[in-house]
Order: sequence, then structure tokens, then C-alpha cells
Amino acid sequence: MEVPQHFAMSPDQVTELLSGVQAADLVTVHEQGPVATYLPFVYDAESGSLVTHVARNNRQWSDPVVADALVLVHGADHYVSPRWMPSYAEHGQVVPTWNYLTVHAYGTLVAHDDPAWTEAAVRRLTAAHETAYSVDDVPGDYVARMLRAIVGLEVRLTRVEAKAKMSQNKQPADVRGIIDGLRGEAGDESALLTATWMAEHSVAAAERRAAVIADVAERHGR
Repeated sequence: MEVPQHFAMSPDQVTELLSGVQAADLVTVHEQGPVATYLPFVYDAESGSLVTHVARNNRQWSDPVVADALVLVHGADHYVSPRWMPSYAEHGQVVPTWNYLTVHAYGTLVAHDDPAWTEAAVRRLTAAHETAYSVDDVPGDYVARMLRAIVGLEVRLTRVEAKAKMSQNKQPADVRGIIDGLRGEAGDESALLTATWMAEHSVAAAERRAAVIADVAERHGR
């Protein structure tokens, strides 16, 4: 993944996005080609692994792989209209874009054909989303049958590529205009999440970038 320096994410930002993962695309490469499955995940920061489970009849877990597995984790994202940026009214040289957060997490795929390990993974996944339901609420024999139908998976991360394309390369006034547009005209949940991230990180990054550009221009007499 191409990651220009101004779109690079800090280690803390990467950890935050991985820790908040709900579902992501698991991509593996086999002799017959790539295979992808959209799965729920939890991030185990202590082991540096992404944990999930897959249906036993999904051969992605059992067919030999020929490369690292890849988990595509997505965070906040939204369309950005040129109309939200003051630069559009000033000179019109602004185009639509899409802002997003993403982590490409690579690692070794480990299948756990083990009911105890898989049950622990199911409990962690359930607890990540539930406040009033527990695996213990289900009859034990039914849980045992369900566990026989799935296999636990773990992606032991070896490297990550992370990108926050959140308008950090734009003028600070345009960044603030985008935030206002996301919060006002757009207003949906994804827009609000994108605006929140931009308010926390993109405004300051855009201001630092603008200050560097101004300093270089001043030193070169422009």
C-alpha cells in the first residue's frame, strides 16, 4: 500500500484502530489463487494477533497457503465534497475525494482445530459486542455442536501497513470546512466518526504542514 508521509499513522493510532476492529476481510493466497472472507475479529495486543473463527466447511482454513495472510481493517471513512472547502469558492481547483482509515495487517495464519481454543475465541468475540448475552446462556450441548462446526483462526502479525488519508495535506481552513460538512450536510454515523478523527488529528497536522511550507517560502524569498 502506498503511504505518503503525511498520511502515515502513528503506532498509537494503529493500535487504536486494531483494538476497535469489529469485522474485517481475511485474505489468503493458495495454489489456486487468493481467497477472501469477511469475518468478525478481536485484537489480542499481548500476543500481537487477530483472532476469529470460520465455518469448518470453508476451506480457507485448511488449504495450504503460499504467502502471509492479510487482514484488511477499515476505520472511519466518508465521501468529501469540494463544496465544503473554502478553496472551492476561491479558485474552484478542488475535486471530490474519499477520506479513510485503514490497516493492512500481515501475518502467519494459524488454524486451531481445538474446541477449547475456539470456544475461548467465541467468548471473546461475543463479549466484545454483547452486554446482556453470554455463551453461558446457551445450553452446553448446543454450544458443543456449534463448536464442532467452526474452527478457530489466529493471524499472528508480522508487519502492518497503515494509512490515514484524512485531508492532512490540505489547507487548515479546508480541513475545518470538511469537518463542518461532515457534521452538518452529511451527518450520518460514518461522517461523524470521520469528522471526529479529523478534528483530533488532521487539523493539527494540516497546520504543521502549512507552517513548514510558509517557512520554506519565506526563507526562499517567495
